[in-house]
Amino acid sequence: MQKTENKQNAQEPWGTQDTQDTRAMRDVQDAIGQALAERVPGGVRQGELDRGGRALRWVEAGRGGPPVVLLAGCGTSSLTWAPVLPELAAHSRVVAYDRAGLGASDPDRVSGPSLESPTGDLAALVEHLGAGPAVLVGHSWGGQLAQLLAWRRPELVAGLVLVDPAHEEFQPPAIRAAEAVLLRVGLLRAALTPAARRAGGTVARAEAAVEAHRHQRLTVLDENRLTALAVSELRQRRAAARLPDVPVTVLSATDGLPGAMRARWTVLQSHVVASAAKGRTSSCAAPATTSTPTTRRPSPPPSWRWSSTPGRAGTADGGALNPWPDSAC
Repeated sequence: MQKTENKQNAQEPWGTQDTQDTRAMRDVQDAIGQALAERVPGGVRQGELDRGGRALRWVEAGRGGPPVVLLAGCGTSSLTWAPVLPELAAHSRVVAYDRAGLGASDPDRVSGPSLESPTGDLAALVEHLGAGPAVLVGHSWGGQLAQLLAWRRPELVAGLVLVDPAHEEFQPPAIRAAEAVLLRVGLLRAALTPAARRAGGTVARAEAAVEAHRHQRLTVLDENRLTALAVSELRQRRAAARLPDVPVTVLSATDGLPGAMRARWTVLQSHVVASAAKGRTSSCAAPATTSTPTTRRPSPPPSWRWSSTPGRAGTADGGALNPWPDSAC
């Protein structure tokens, strides 16, 4: 694996135990990189960007542009893109990054949970890549963040692919309650199972690494809470903005929710499409699955068949890009 670092404004990242903390997060990045490199012909490259004393880290593969930036779902790391990274990298430069506090990226100990921090990091990453506007591929909460950047910094966005993007008007109490319980159980299990004792190959070791540190687990909880706390702000931003005049594709799973919830979900996804001048939806045959971030298991992408319908509501399998779509976040 190749490593690239941004040395501009170099500072010692976050805290007095800088060397130890930085080494630990780079070890996580190495674990993710090794797991992904096994799947990508030609391997992967690592990147790092200083964000005022903390590092934003990613893994990338492929060449050519515009770059494709992958935004994982709520509380998940870049590792979740393992099933599709090889195919995407065959066509373009693909960057799978970790938001602050997740995966290999340092936590944001200054700003705390907010919409500004992740969108600011995303904007800085796209600018740092130096290849012009990027295609943003966001799953669930990552899709919500991709829209936030498109509203605020449209000049950085060449296109959007939104995979079951989270929506502020979809917050089913029963699902949020179940997710909260399952999330905490999964994180407790991770905390009580030292990563060093987890057997398996590179993927298993990477899965252990992305939840081995206390700040990673706390960030998962913080993001989960933010999806509910930011509802009012998201409503205001959506009402005041419109997606830029770029291609926008929304993929919405055909299964995985009760009928009434699925109908509501599909309506909300169609509203996202309608807000884009070049919006479309796509559908495929395979059903989606639901899970919390701590029960994910990377696997090869299912076989899928596409059809595209510009300008009207449709469905698609979120699992075609990420086989673990969460429901509310």
